[in-house]
Amino acid sequence: MTGTAGDTPVRPRRWIETLVVALAVGTAVLARNGVDGWGVVEALAAGTLVWLAAIDLESRLLPNRIVVPGTVALLIACGVFDSSSLLEHLLAAVVAGGFFFAAAMLRPADLGMGDVKLALFLGALLGADVLNALAIGFGLVALFALVLVARQGRSALKRHLPLGPFLAAGAILVLMISPV
Repeated sequence: MTGTAGDTPVRPRRWIETLVVALAVGTAVLARNGVDGWGVVEALAAGTLVWLAAIDLESRLLPNRIVVPGTVALLIACGVFDSSSLLEHLLAAVVAGGFFFAAAMLRPADLGMGDVKLALFLGALLGADVLNALAIGFGLVALFALVLVARQGRSALKRHLPLGPFLAAGAILVLMISPV
């Protein structure tokens, strides 16, 4: 789906349900990773990922008005709460975003710039662990695609799936299982 930045919604249609899930996921991340400065940042980012996934599921778009400032905020927070890992998070954001940018240039019909910016966000959040999140996200989308093909046959091969929800799930899983 194509559209302009002004067309991209900043909240899902079912925003109350999404907010409840986002709060639950953020609370789980906070409980798992600790109530300190960076733990609060991770919890807020996890809730934001739920919000973004819901928007992407509905519109096949990821709003720049959330992703771009969120990425900047994550890098600033990393500098404030753990300045020793700022370079790692910055490099992870650039490498993940660069990889997705190259893929989007090669296959613009299959990967959008919103996914590129989401990769930047994930790198800023997770640092080197972004690789694990991307692997989990791609594994989830592949599993979902296999289920679709098994249920719908060859016609499922023509479907376009939003990548954002799968990448968000991978990042949330990494936040929940990575060593504290």
